[in-house]
Amino acid sequence: MLNRSALIVRPTSHLIEWARQLDPSGSLPSADGEQTVYLVPDMLGMDEDAVLRMVWAEVFERQLLEWNVDESTWPDGRDLAMFKAWFHWELHSVVEDLCAEPLEDDDDWAGGD
Repeated sequence: MLNRSALIVRPTSHLIEWARQLDPSGSLPSADGEQTVYLVPDMLGMDEDAVLRMVWAEVFERQLLEWNVDESTWPDGRDLAMFKAWFHWELHSVVEDLCAEPLEDDDDWAGGD
């Protein structure tokens, strides 16, 4: 078991409408589609709201970045209340690693074999 918890966020109509306004003809986020799973600090001894308060801003930015890299199009006044309005979220305290290979961060990957 990893010393992490997992956060899954699903877009609500607020994020979907924001993405639609950016590109009416493009693909849109889906609450039913595949979602990013974020590894977050272990919840041991903390409640869900405490963990969410630690990571909501970075998760919000990463979600917006997936749909538009131009930060000037991002909504102003982002706060925890807006995060909760724009995303359904689930926090899971048990994360098991079933792979034999070590965890790797592909942001650190230099390419090649």
